[in-house]
Amino acid sequence: MLTRGAITLLRGGRRSLSTSAVRPAQVTVRDALNGAMDEEMARDERVFLLGEEVAQYDGAYKVSRGLWKKYGDKRVMDTPITESGFAGIAVGAAFAGLRPICEFMTFNFSMQAIDQVINSAAKTFYMSAGLMNVPIVFRGPNGAAAGVAAQHSQCFASWYSSCPGLKVVSPYSSEDARGLLKASIRDPDPVVFLENELMYGTPFEVKDEMLQDRDFVLPLGKAKIERPGEHVTLVAFSRPVGICLEAADLLAAEGIECEVVNLRTVRPLDIDTVLESVTKTHHCLTVEQGWPQCGIGSEIAARIMESPAFYELDYPVTRLCGADLPMPYAKSLEDASLPTSADVAAAVKKALNVS
Repeated sequence: MLTRGAITLLRGGRRSLSTSAVRPAQVTVRDALNGAMDEEMARDERVFLLGEEVAQYDGAYKVSRGLWKKYGDKRVMDTPITESGFAGIAVGAAFAGLRPICEFMTFNFSMQAIDQVINSAAKTFYMSAGLMNVPIVFRGPNGAAAGVAAQHSQCFASWYSSCPGLKVVSPYSSEDARGLLKASIRDPDPVVFLENELMYGTPFEVKDEMLQDRDFVLPLGKAKIERPGEHVTLVAFSRPVGICLEAADLLAAEGIECEVVNLRTVRPLDIDTVLESVTKTHHCLTVEQGWPQCGIGSEIAARIMESPAFYELDYPVTRLCGADLPMPYAKSLEDASLPTSADVAAAVKKALNVS
C-alpha cells in the first residue's frame, strides 16, 4: 500500500518517497467544535447560531470562526448582553421547528437565563404530553479557567444534570467535541453542552475517518474507557480526564494500573460502564472540578452503593473535587483549589494501601 508521501511523488509533488507510517492528524478542541457546527449548518438549514460576539468577532474564543462570513446574518447572529432575552429567543425558535445553538460566553452567565433553560426548554416536552420537542443546544465554556475568580469559575454539571428533560454533555478530547456536538445538534431534546476554556487550544490525534465522515456522531449517554487497567477505576469528565490520565502514567511506573473512564455525558449517566469497571478493579475514585456537595462524584458513589457492585468494593468510593469555597483570584490559591494529578495519585495509593 502506498504512503501519502509516495502518492504525492507520483502526482508530481516534491515530497520524497517514504515508507514510514502515516501519523494521525492533530486537531484542537476549538477546531473540532467549529467543524461540527459548520457541517451541521451545511447539512440542515434549520440550524443557526446566536450569542454574544459569535458573528463578526468570530466568537470570544474563536469557536465560531468563519461561520458568519459563510452563512450570513440570518444564521449567525450577534446578540446584546442579555442572556435571558436571547436564550428565550432560541427556545422560541426551537418551539417553531428550528434548531438553534445558543452560545453562552461562559456558563456562569447562564444563571441569567436559567428560567429559560429549565422551565421553558427542559420541561416543555413533558408538559405538552410529548407533542412538542425542543431541539436546542446551549453551549459554551464551563468550570474553572485561569485567573477569572469566583464569578467566572463554577462548574455547572451538577446544577443542570439534576433537571429531568435536559441532556448534559461535557467533552474531553477533540473526538468527543466533534462527535458529541454533532449528536447534540441532531438530538430532538434540549442539550446543555459544557466545554472547557482551557481545552480549546489543546490538540488531540484523530483518525482521518473521523474528519472525513460528515455523519460522525458519538452516542449521548455512553462513556469511553480512555485507558484500561485492573487496580483502580478513575471516573471523570471534561478536563479532569486528562488529569486522571496523567496520574495513571505516574502510577504505572510504580506498577499500579488505573482504568480511566471518560463519562462524556453526565445526564444520562452511563453508570453501567462505571459499575462494570468497578466490579473488575474493586476500587473507585471520582475526579471533578465542581464543588463536593451534590456533585457528580456524589451521584456516582450513591449509584454504586445502590448496586451489586457495592459488594465488590475493597475500599470506599473516594471523591476528589474542587475546594468547597468560591474560587480565589490569587493563582496560588486557585491552584490549591482544584484536584491535580499528584492528588489523584496520592488518593489512589491511599485506597490501595500503598506507601
